[in-house]
Amino acid sequence: MRIGEIAALVGVTTRAIRHYHHVGLLPEPQRRPNGYRAYSVRDAVLLARVRRLTELGLSLDEVRDVLADDAGRELADVLEELDADLARQEAVIRERRQRLAALRAAPPGEDGPLSPALAALLAKAPETDSPSAAMDREHLTLLDSAGAVGAEMYAALGAVAADPAVLALYERLDELADAAVDDPRIAPLAAAMVAAVPEGVFDAIPAGGGVVPGEGFKEALLAEFAPAQAEVVRRVMEAFVQGVRG
Repeated sequence: MRIGEIAALVGVTTRAIRHYHHVGLLPEPQRRPNGYRAYSVRDAVLLARVRRLTELGLSLDEVRDVLADDAGRELADVLEELDADLARQEAVIRERRQRLAALRAAPPGEDGPLSPALAALLAKAPETDSPSAAMDREHLTLLDSAGAVGAEMYAALGAVAADPAVLALYERLDELADAAVDDPRIAPLAAAMVAAVPEGVFDAIPAGGGVVPGEGFKEALLAEFAPAQAEVVRRVMEAFVQGVRG
């Protein structure tokens, strides 16, 4: 068979066949006196197998491993690894579609594409004009986009978000906007905020660290608050880092 004939038989392009020859995936067949390649049935069987493997998603290097006489892995092992990789891709696609659905469902002017878990959490929070509450929402959105907070943490925070008493804590924090760093209201408010967090939130904190990505983020976050407010937030953050209720 000539190259056009084997290409038509197997269902690939002549360009693909030439590429397989170029990368050493398909051996060069013998040539006729006129210089044309002469393909055998064995070549067609090999080419058909290459096509089937590439259609499954294997790279050319993986196909070469499978076809080589001294292949380090069996075909079943390669296909199992491919299946696991496809499963991971499916999970990523599902997550992206969930984020897209949440974005499409959100009213104009909302925070943006949130994870389904955070979107559900924020939906539970009552409306408020508190600047501190709005800032907290922005910080959660930032951590969410960075993947620093997991669904388990959001689920544990659900009771806090839905509790109207939490709004009073935000209002107390707002009242410290013009206070000094030694204001006697700081310590009681920080303790009340930590006490308002369900035990499940602290259980969801990974061992050895809190939800704050790093010291740089912590410093930037505290800089957004007035001095007395920053002191309250600092104490609450330290409680989270320690993973204990204080």
